[in-house]
Amino acid sequence: MIIFDPITLSAINHILNTTSVISVSNQNQLSLSLTQKTKLELANSSKKFSHLTKTITPILIAQTTTSDRSKCGRGQLRDKYTQPFACDSIWNMPIGANAQYVDAQISSTRVGVDTDWFIITQQSDPAVPTYMPDSWGSGRCTGFGPQQQAQWHPEAGEPLKVPYNLIIEDAKEYFTPNNSSAFLKPDGRTLVSFNVTTRCYQGAPLYGVWFGEQDIYGDGIYGGHGGSGMSSIGGSIRKGELLNNKPIRHALKIDIWGKWLHYNPSSSTPGYRWPARLADSNAANQYQGSNPALVLGSLLAIPPDITAKSLGLTSKAGKKIFQAMQDYGAYVVDDAGWDYNYLCVERSAEQEYEAVTGYHMDGDTAFQADFAKIIAAVKVVDNNEPNSIGGGGTPRQPLAPPIKN
Repeated sequence: MIIFDPITLSAINHILNTTSVISVSNQNQLSLSLTQKTKLELANSSKKFSHLTKTITPILIAQTTTSDRSKCGRGQLRDKYTQPFACDSIWNMPIGANAQYVDAQISSTRVGVDTDWFIITQQSDPAVPTYMPDSWGSGRCTGFGPQQQAQWHPEAGEPLKVPYNLIIEDAKEYFTPNNSSAFLKPDGRTLVSFNVTTRCYQGAPLYGVWFGEQDIYGDGIYGGHGGSGMSSIGGSIRKGELLNNKPIRHALKIDIWGKWLHYNPSSSTPGYRWPARLADSNAANQYQGSNPALVLGSLLAIPPDITAKSLGLTSKAGKKIFQAMQDYGAYVVDDAGWDYNYLCVERSAEQEYEAVTGYHMDGDTAFQADFAKIIAAVKVVDNNEPNSIGGGGTPRQPLAPPIKN
């Protein structure tokens, strides 16, 4: 469960194909001693969102067609609830043989969890209003602020079907989660994305910052990860994936400290690269890295000449993360805000890991040791582009099969 250094959400103008999009600044911290926490000056947890006035482009892409299936692999058909999006989505594409690896230069070694929420809704679920959170810190579930995006996108202001018993915990002292979320509408294809998602009581309104709509059969790039504007659930580790005996068959998502992220004000995309569509609003001050290859949207991967054995990995989870990062990589989607790396994990997978192992991921010492070795070995795939996802060339793993449902 991720804990953030509470800050003010802020937005500045970002232009993408002549359309402004929200930029949400996230800073994170994991479990610290009280002495360490005191040093972080947790002072701004009650700042408001009143200055978020930028528009978001809803992303809706046509359902998979026969021609799209030509981009798919063979094998058992996929379940859209566990491995969504098109076969050639960035989240489903393996690293290619032509990948060009350059140093990542990430010195943070510890790992925690950035919790993602995937909620499947039914027609029988009650429709509830969605409001802007009243603060970034404690007290998110207060007020009746309308979705600011509704003035540009009326769908942002529409009631949303939400399971009656769903509760997403409010922020509190030393616990201020991102809570990127995606609600699958009863139509079975439309995802509604939010950041700072919160619902303190059963049957209550939903609070969160609306980040547009996407199609579960589409490319899946965009969603509610506020720093980059990337998907709430694409790349999330799902239930069973760290504990079963099957490899993870998709790319991952990771947050890293802004100290390692690069910002070039002369770039046409300062602080980010494709497939990210923006950087944090305060990126010019927040990002301090000297490596131009490492920005939001960078694809991190383990080079093919390295093995789990050569790194001395011992934990099952560590070995599975290693293999996924070698075969598919991990996209940088947010600033961790301090000296930690955060894997994006769907809430049910986070709960499962703790129930089965007796440890939260940030308290599993064997996994922590393994992840430090993985991060020390990771590189940036510098030629990851729309026409050469994963660097292009022969993929390390078979392409994803079509979706069955």
